[in-house]
Amino acid sequence: MMIAQGLGIYVVESKGGAIFCILLSLLCLGTWPALMALLERRGRLPQHTYLDYSITNFLAAIFIAFVFGGLGESTHEAPSFITQLTQIQDNWPSVLFAMAGGVGLSIGNLATQYSLAFVGLSVTEVTTASITVVVGTTVNYFLDNRLNRADILFSGVGCFLVAVCLGSAVHSSNSADIEAKLGKLSGDCETVDTEECQRLFGEEEEKEMENVKEGTAAFLIALENTRAIKVFGKSMVVGLGITFFAGLCFSLFSPLFNLATNDQWHGLKQGVPKLIVYTAFFYFSLSCFVIAVALNISFLYKPVLDSPRSSFKEYLSDWNGRGWALAAGLFCGFGNGLQFMGGQAAGYAASDAVQALPLVSTFWGIYLFGEYRRSSPRTYALLVGMLVMFTVAVGLLMASAGERETRFT
Repeated sequence: MMIAQGLGIYVVESKGGAIFCILLSLLCLGTWPALMALLERRGRLPQHTYLDYSITNFLAAIFIAFVFGGLGESTHEAPSFITQLTQIQDNWPSVLFAMAGGVGLSIGNLATQYSLAFVGLSVTEVTTASITVVVGTTVNYFLDNRLNRADILFSGVGCFLVAVCLGSAVHSSNSADIEAKLGKLSGDCETVDTEECQRLFGEEEEKEMENVKEGTAAFLIALENTRAIKVFGKSMVVGLGITFFAGLCFSLFSPLFNLATNDQWHGLKQGVPKLIVYTAFFYFSLSCFVIAVALNISFLYKPVLDSPRSSFKEYLSDWNGRGWALAAGLFCGFGNGLQFMGGQAAGYAASDAVQALPLVSTFWGIYLFGEYRRSSPRTYALLVGMLVMFTVAVGLLMASAGERETRFT
């Protein structure tokens, strides 16, 4: 799967190895959003969670760069990670592409954290991933000089586009279900003034989550009382708008990383070696880290979407759920690294099959959070249709994979 080049550099060269990396990446990238959503539902501020996540996400990139990029001897044709760091005066055009991709990923991940609260884990991940594929995969196909089979690839893109529409319909239907549940409970409380209703709608005492059944109106109200981002009363358009914005940001980072490692636009001077995946990933993650830290520190003092105000001192003292936030960063960092390693071998368009991560996220959403429990038959039908289209689309993307002729062979 991975071939050591005798220089301390490891390169994925086989189609099978690339698919293995993509599948492992899919598992990692489908898990970290669930951890972020879990913490928000438990009341941890998103600014605190994202700062912790950003630290380990960057540490994962450093680990990958040093371990797989190698510290040993390098040649002009196959420079090591350390060697390329000293050549920034020559390869800066590719460095800028890599860093621009990191900016897109950072802003997209930041938007995702808020959309998770508004539209839920399943719809957020399906919609953002589908937009990423529809836009990003199309661009990658042409950047990769049609490395992938067009008929299979674009059939998959079409399925992802259908999944976007179904995802929006799922959210709309689920929102209607929630309103119906809350309306029924409110009506019951108007006719029968029970102590239970007073506890649910009053601010004096929060209802414990474990004492109510998932999917019920009581559960939804108890969840609203505990979570960091309050969503009741917010327009459905707000959640979908944030989700679509995140998807557009995500659609940029893979093509930009592709340009950074393959120099299709010939920004490098003749004779200057292209960035190896690990060098590009380091710069990519560096810009991602800087943007994330800068934005979230500002959000501590000037929060968005009615989130509570905080401070850097409060962030440092907030150890509630910090371990899960740090784990989320590691999952995302290694997931992105594996995606790029597989994409360099099989084509970045095919590596976008990691956008099947909603299949993993939906499992966590239903298993951990009880999403769509006691929903209407219409919502269930739309949810199944969305996941079926997604599964078909992922299979088509992986079937379109080609094999890139690397510069080392």
